[in-house]
Amino acid sequence: MIMLCLVQFMLVLDDTVVSVALPSIRDELGFSDSGLPWVVNAYFLAFGGLLLLCGRMADLLGRRRVFLVGVALFGVASLACGFAQEPWQLVIGRFAQGTGAAMASPAAMSMVTLLHPGPKERARALGIWGGLAALGGTSGLVLSGALTDLVSWRGIFLINLPIVALALVLLPRLIPESRASDRGKLDVPGAVLVTGTAVSLVYGLLRVGETGWGDAVVIGAVALSFVLAVAFLVVESRVVAPLVPGVFLASRTRAVANGATLLFSMAMYAMSFLLMIRIQTTLGYSPLLAGIAYLPYGAGILAGMWLSSRVSLRIGARWALLLAFVVNVVGLLLLSGVAAGDSYAAHVLPGMLVLSVGNGLSLPVMAVAAVDGTTEDNAGLGSALFTSVQQIGGAVGIAALVTLGYSGGLTAGAVCVALGAVLVVVLLPSRAGGSRQPAELDHRGAPATASR
Repeated sequence: MIMLCLVQFMLVLDDTVVSVALPSIRDELGFSDSGLPWVVNAYFLAFGGLLLLCGRMADLLGRRRVFLVGVALFGVASLACGFAQEPWQLVIGRFAQGTGAAMASPAAMSMVTLLHPGPKERARALGIWGGLAALGGTSGLVLSGALTDLVSWRGIFLINLPIVALALVLLPRLIPESRASDRGKLDVPGAVLVTGTAVSLVYGLLRVGETGWGDAVVIGAVALSFVLAVAFLVVESRVVAPLVPGVFLASRTRAVANGATLLFSMAMYAMSFLLMIRIQTTLGYSPLLAGIAYLPYGAGILAGMWLSSRVSLRIGARWALLLAFVVNVVGLLLLSGVAAGDSYAAHVLPGMLVLSVGNGLSLPVMAVAAVDGTTEDNAGLGSALFTSVQQIGGAVGIAALVTLGYSGGLTAGAVCVALGAVLVVVLLPSRAGGSRQPAELDHRGAPATASR
């Protein structure tokens, strides 16, 4: 469990670890203004676009095997990024990192899910998992600032190598192989279509930040994703063993959890981007001090993690998630008022602490609900869908909310989280994540036999 969480921490950390280092990377490698965002976007594109395919591969080919291949690829790509001499080398390395992350992340989460089958122990395990994932995103900003100022931007990639080495050595000895009981074939047409859908959508959303919504390439990419999504639904309705069974998507608990996660991720990714810029420009902090300023955020997430499973088991997932979302809304609104001349201690820190506790409370509950009722046959798919929704939500948030400016973006983020709270109250079953689990499904999405 510790090893799997450590790897996930590393994978999520690389979502944000380059943010503070971008000016240094631009100056040393000679990136153009239009090319620099792809140091971030290449990772998002591969990670968000390939998750569903890799999650289903893990179910069919073996979760430990796919996890180890993904971690190895991530390590090689990190090494290549650390020694990149040209802009194109770094962008390709980041794409390879995202591909490795897409293989390793859903496999790791599904192994955590299967290692803790009982509802209470699963809630606690995924509470740790979800909280550490949120902590990884925040820590990326802290580490990026520290390493860029004290060592070099190359250190933000090379620091991954010890974790990769530990995982490759220890995981084969700690966790047995697991895969779907019915070794069906991978739905290749479905895999190609769903991957194309995700990649086109993520690409279009990420390009919005550069060119705006009126760009023909943006419109074409989003339109293509819609066409591919329709084709995917048609193909899936006709194959014997679809990549994403209709019954799997029909689970109300999983559907609401993923919908709420999408809205939550839009707000939080945009907040991280906007707040880091505000701290450096308005308060005049260096990259190192800006990273240090985020340390209380990590402490608040840990506190929220500690509370999350306890609150969820006592009052249920629906009310725990409502409480968490309300705390997040308050935190976002507090931070939205930070203006020039405000002090860190009096104006930034209170909102940051409130929001971080809300983050720690939210993610574990959403993670438990997103894999509610999954079995050994579809744990990888459930994990991949949840992580894919986070990545796509982040891309949407950065593309749409950041354009509204600091105060407008954070206020819009608060509205997104409030809509997620309404979704949870109205549609999330009262027993979601509790002891009564939904019927298990086989690889086709049909109810499993009573003997199982």
